[in-house]
Amino acid sequence: MVKIVDVAKQAGVSTASVSRVISGLPGVSEETRERVNAAVKSLGYRPDLAARRLRSGRTDTLGLIVSDIRNPFFTEISRAVEDVAYQNGLRVLLCNADEDPEKEAFYLEMMRDENVSGVILSPTLAILSSLRPASYPFPLVLVDRCERDTNADAVVLDNFDAAYRLTEHLIAQGLRSIVFLYGSVGSTGPQRHQGYLAAMAAAGLAPEAEPIAPRSERAREVAEVLLQRQPRPDALVASSGLVLLGMAEAVKAAGVTVPTDIAIAGFDDLPWTRLVTPDITVIRQPTDEIGQTALRLLLQRVAAPDRSVRRVVLRGELLVRGSTQARV
Repeated sequence: MVKIVDVAKQAGVSTASVSRVISGLPGVSEETRERVNAAVKSLGYRPDLAARRLRSGRTDTLGLIVSDIRNPFFTEISRAVEDVAYQNGLRVLLCNADEDPEKEAFYLEMMRDENVSGVILSPTLAILSSLRPASYPFPLVLVDRCERDTNADAVVLDNFDAAYRLTEHLIAQGLRSIVFLYGSVGSTGPQRHQGYLAAMAAAGLAPEAEPIAPRSERAREVAEVLLQRQPRPDALVASSGLVLLGMAEAVKAAGVTVPTDIAIAGFDDLPWTRLVTPDITVIRQPTDEIGQTALRLLLQRVAAPDRSVRRVVLRGELLVRGSTQARV
């Protein structure tokens, strides 16, 4: 049976370096990482997970609790987490909380019962407001949703900045009456709402925003009412992909021309946003980087439980498309 020492010998590094690469920990150069991975593949090395479990008292299973698996954003995050887990010989127990705090709390307790090595969580506001990571027997890494004072590792988007830049773009296109629809159950929507408010204030414009359940059906209902108004708003902005979908459905059903009659924009570069005519201006979130970084943070926390809390803040990319072209 191939042992870690065999991998170290073939790669020309120490066994400690091999262990760090396999565990996804920092402290090794990219060249060393590539040599170790090549040796692992060449020798067919498999970590002794049974021995690792005996030493640590943990399983080789990680928990991933997402807010709503129907949201393509969380589907992409889940895929990225699973990719890194697979590379490290770990299993992922995926749970869908469906934006329900009670269901979310149930799954967190289930993770305790399953004795998982750690959990990646996208919490609702209800859970986040009372979250005490130290009260759980496993490390927690928050993804997508986190408050400034939450004492937990986290990977998040700079939501304020992204919403500010998106709103600023609309204002630069000559749009003035801009309505923002944002999800009310997580921390992400309110943070993006703050960015929108700041951009509107900087331009001396009156804001109009509405917190809603982050469902496409609800977004469609609200957008339908807004489209019937006279005068109609210049633009509708969505805080998430599901809200944007409902908004786009309402615009299509109303027979309103985009961007001549109204502009629309939102978050998440989903495939359908590029297939409709005109294609839709969005903030692209680095979903692969978010998911992969979250799992690496979790592995680092498992290896070093006492290290300082780390928060990784990533920047969204503004993709300007036809739905927000300046009116002629």
